[in-house]
Amino acid sequence: MTLLPHISQQFPGIIWRMEIDALTETLFVEIRDNDEKKVCFGSAGLQNGKIYFDSLTTPERWLTGIETAYDGVLLIHYYQSETGPAHKGLLAVDAFTGKTLWSNYTLGFDHLTANGPVVYDSRLQPRKLFLADIKTGATIRIYEPYLFNDPANNIRVPEQLAPELLPPNLIIHHSYSNWVHYLEHNNFRIVSLHALKAGQLVQLLYVFDGQNKVYEDLLNSDIQKIQPEAFIMHKNCLIYIKNKVELKVLSL
Repeated sequence: MTLLPHISQQFPGIIWRMEIDALTETLFVEIRDNDEKKVCFGSAGLQNGKIYFDSLTTPERWLTGIETAYDGVLLIHYYQSETGPAHKGLLAVDAFTGKTLWSNYTLGFDHLTANGPVVYDSRLQPRKLFLADIKTGATIRIYEPYLFNDPANNIRVPEQLAPELLPPNLIIHHSYSNWVHYLEHNNFRIVSLHALKAGQLVQLLYVFDGQNKVYEDLLNSDIQKIQPEAFIMHKNCLIYIKNKVELKVLSL
């Protein structure tokens, strides 16, 4: 083993969602505790490994979640009700301090562009879209699609491969399913797979440098079914969640 995570942070609940602000290379997590009906948020610097906050709460304990992130700001939404998915209102939080920058309970989020978020006034019909200043919440101008490009996210996800299609030195014989997740980055090759250990289904992660295994981790143990893709790459950062509550990031 020659690699070590530069972020290894456990959060007080299940990591429900992740969002990356590509401009500042900040990763945000939404943490949900279903038993306590409580939501909180975390923020981490992908390159410097700093945890800016790990359990930030809002005045609304439960009916809230991550909307998007852009230019050092986390945008949080509320829900109209506990029984439906419709969003209502926005709250903007500084990525590094957790300080509330602004809130607006009539604005709704439509999508993110390379120039910032596009929002609308939920009181008006038909819906009119505006480009907003994410630092202040002020609307800047009417949204014109041909003027605003989609934001670059620099995220890569693994592909599914049959285990026998792996390079010969990477074939791992104890794979439980008919496929593994596989990604190459620089000289590294990353594999995640499911296996049976002592009669329990587990999910594992391996990183190889050439023929040498330089990192290994147990992602989930005693699981009941095959899990979705276990990791992503953002630029040079390998990002994954361990046991649903721990964020880990390695620089490759």
